[in-house]
Amino acid sequence: MEAVRAQRLQPGVGAGPRGARPGLTGAPAGLGPAAGTGSGSGLGLGPGLGLPPPPPPLGLQGPPAPPGTGAGAVPGPPAVLREAVEAVVRSFAKHTQGYGRVNVVEALQEFWQMKQSRGAELRNGALVLYEMVPAASPPYVCYVTLPGGSCFGSFQFCPTKAEARRSAAKIALMNSVFNEHPSRRITDDFIEKSVSEALASFNGNREEADNPNTGIGAFRFMLESNKGKSMLEFQELMTVFQLLHWNGSLKAMRERQCSRQEVLAHYSHRALDDDIRNQMALDWVNREQSIPGALSRELAATERELDEARLAGKELRFHKEKKDILLLAAGQLGSAHPSGC
Repeated sequence: MEAVRAQRLQPGVGAGPRGARPGLTGAPAGLGPAAGTGSGSGLGLGPGLGLPPPPPPLGLQGPPAPPGTGAGAVPGPPAVLREAVEAVVRSFAKHTQGYGRVNVVEALQEFWQMKQSRGAELRNGALVLYEMVPAASPPYVCYVTLPGGSCFGSFQFCPTKAEARRSAAKIALMNSVFNEHPSRRITDDFIEKSVSEALASFNGNREEADNPNTGIGAFRFMLESNKGKSMLEFQELMTVFQLLHWNGSLKAMRERQCSRQEVLAHYSHRALDDDIRNQMALDWVNREQSIPGALSRELAATERELDEARLAGKELRFHKEKKDILLLAAGQLGSAHPSGC
């Protein structure tokens, strides 16, 4: 029985008609009636699960990119974002290293080592990982992945690889510092306020909030299950559900008779791993074989979303994981794509 249940909860969509449905161009329905709408590329957990989106972590939502920053453009970051990042870096340096120029790459690593030494649970250790996008000439782009899984990228025009690394470290350090503020913790007051706002936004009633089989009830369940965590930690968890929606996996699970609660309980405790990525990549292989060109179109759209979010200083893991999954699928098809990470 347990083996059958585990099979029903697999992230893969599988071959056949479902496998031929692209994730974004034919957005799959969720587990049960949706309480709201939204794009799979958003920060919320609403799409596919029928859950209202939580407030974004402080500092993750940079100002929108300026007009005229389409494909091929290389805009500078909005001034307010640049100034905010520099202010946080200076403040951090003042309180940890004294006055003077701060090495943000070292400061970011020291911040997470300090968190670990103070008892933070970091399953994969405190190492901060950097990843350069291959490029023969400027602008150079660098991504940084924090120990919990959150991802940020260089948000400025970077003429050198070293500058790209520093730019990524700056935005990651700002978000790491902001995330320690008490207002970023999921508390009883925070849950009540969020649920009340969700009820008002979706014209719900209090009975819905107390019923785990409704979208708002599931939203409350997710918040209460993560009480005490920061918004950045909560966003790391939500990335899994965003990917399940984008890939069509939530719709497939509903068709396998999985309940919303089963899916929430299972994936709330499952880290994003290579098995999930490989199964989603296989789904995109099936889609490409059924609808030639589906993969390249999705990859192009994902790369645009990733660049826009990076330049706006936003958290990038959802976009980055999508791109990596699509590139994995392209590799399995034997396709050569000019861009890579």
